Amino acid sequence: MALAATRRTNVRLPPEVNRILYVRNLPYKITTEEIYDIFGKYGPIRQVRVGVNPETKGTAFVVYEDIFDAKNACDHLSGFNVCNRYLVVLYYQSTKLYQKVDAEKKQAQLDAAKKKYGVEGLAK
Repeated sequence: MALAATRRTNVRLPPEVNRILYVRNLPYKITTEEIYDIFGKYGPIRQVRVGVNPETKGTAFVVYEDIFDAKNACDHLSGFNVCNRYLVVLYYQSTKLYQKVDAEKKQAQLDAAKKKYGVEGLAK
C-alpha cells in the first residue's frame, strides 16, 4: 500500500485533470443514488449534482475526494452504456465557462456601441 502511495506522488498529470467530472448524455430518469453506484466504484465521491432545469437535464457534476480516482473514472466511464445511452465524461473546466460569459459580455458591449454610433445594419 505504501508503494502505491509513493507511486501516485511521482505521477505528473495533465493540467486539465481535476477532481470534478462533468457528465453528459445521462438518462433523464437517472437518480443521484444510481450515479453514486456507477461512479463510486472508482473511489470515494464527495458530491454529485444532477441537472434539473430543461437546459441541464441529462448532465451531472461528480466531485471525487482524490484526483487520481477522478482520472480513473473518466478514463473508464467515458463511453459507458447506461440505459442505451453512452456517457460523455469530461473534466470540468471553469475557464471555458468564463470565456463564454466574457464573449457574451463583449457582444453586448459591441451591440451597445453599434447602437450608440448608429452603425447597426451597415455591416450586413
